[in-house]
Amino acid sequence: MSVSRDEWTAETVEEAVARALAELGLPRERVDVEVLEEPSAAGLFGFARRPARVRVRARPGFGEAARDFLRAVVDFIGLPAAVREPEATERGYLVRVEGDGAAELIGRHGHTLDALQQLAEVYATRRSGERAALLVDANGYRERRAAHLERLARRAARQVARDGKERRLEAMTPYERRIVHLALQGYPGVYTESEGEDPFRRVVIRPVKGEAAEADDVG
Repeated sequence: MSVSRDEWTAETVEEAVARALAELGLPRERVDVEVLEEPSAAGLFGFARRPARVRVRARPGFGEAARDFLRAVVDFIGLPAAVREPEATERGYLVRVEGDGAAELIGRHGHTLDALQQLAEVYATRRSGERAALLVDANGYRERRAAHLERLARRAARQVARDGKERRLEAMTPYERRIVHLALQGYPGVYTESEGEDPFRRVVIRPVKGEAAEADDVG
């Protein structure tokens, strides 16, 4: 039987956990289990033994776990910034950090923000038991960076189409390379490919020679 909102009892720990999972409607990997009491053996005169008692709590979802991690980082550093609620996107989750102190999380070309994002994604995966993509933004930096990359890509594409010489862009993250590939998808006279190994992988813009080449729109 259930003895409280997050505690269950049964003859064995396994049975108590199974009851909790059935009532919560969750798989084992999506909950945290704390054994409060092990079952006791029957007494000398055959009295009923003490049942096992466990506390079972649902783990946060991926987005919530990422938000909690970022809030902990912001609080630990003491930045005057707020971590907003996670937003579901086509590719995963977006968590925005806003406020006067959020700019300190960006770093040169967003490298600090990328590192923080990677740590938050690893934590959220382990904490939630889910796998998803995570994008962390600080004061709208990602949108400004995306607009800059799109302008850069189109300017380079015009040069490639004009003089027929390929252009190699700066090394970028998979997210940034995707922005470039999508910006030039269908651009007349050029196609894009990614070359190299991370963290030095970059987009190469090449002229179309003969039949049109397929754009490589993967990171």
